[in-house]
Amino acid sequence: MSTPVSARSRDEGLEVRSKDSPRDGRASRAEKIREQRRRELLDVALKVFAQRGYHQARIADIIDAAGVARGTFYLYFESKNAIFHALLDDLLARVRTSVVGVSMAGNAPPVNVQIRQSVERVLAAFVASPDLTRVVLREAVGLDAEVDKKLFDFYARLHRWLADALANGARLGLLRVSNGDLAAWAVLGTIKQMVQLLVDGPADSGRKPTITEAAEAILDYSLLGLAPR
Repeated sequence: MSTPVSARSRDEGLEVRSKDSPRDGRASRAEKIREQRRRELLDVALKVFAQRGYHQARIADIIDAAGVARGTFYLYFESKNAIFHALLDDLLARVRTSVVGVSMAGNAPPVNVQIRQSVERVLAAFVASPDLTRVVLREAVGLDAEVDKKLFDFYARLHRWLADALANGARLGLLRVSNGDLAAWAVLGTIKQMVQLLVDGPADSGRKPTITEAAEAILDYSLLGLAPR
């Protein structure tokens, strides 16, 4: 008796999947190896940029430090600029995930607490990658039009979040805000300066503040100075 079409189709499907699984497994392993090698090149390039500066660093410095052939480098990145863009994307993605909107729900923490928590997360994201943060702060601005656009879009997103948070605080009577748009840029400038202090330390080699201390200082300066009088 012949096998029903539906059963035969299932059997054939299982057979195809069985035949394909070793190949799929090899492809998956190869992809993991490629991603691992790419990550290794990024890590080495970051160290080279941190030590020599982006403009002084050469592709030869990266491949020598990584112990790979020049052709291997070009399998993953077409230029020194491309590897810098990948590093920048990594940093901006980490920081973006640390920013969440201010909740106005009845059971939500006070607005000022939510802002402090978000500022702490933003600072922590930068501090978690100090070498990358230093390279971006020192070398990214003006590097090329695409980098400038990425940074502008990133800071614009932080600015919008801050402006919304200040507006919510003003509606609740917690803040005195005459120009929320400009106030948000002022707070953002304070955050950027504090990030530099956290990764590089004070100029007089004094004690570096903790992330919590830095966040509280930003709020003391930026928010308490805007409180109703």
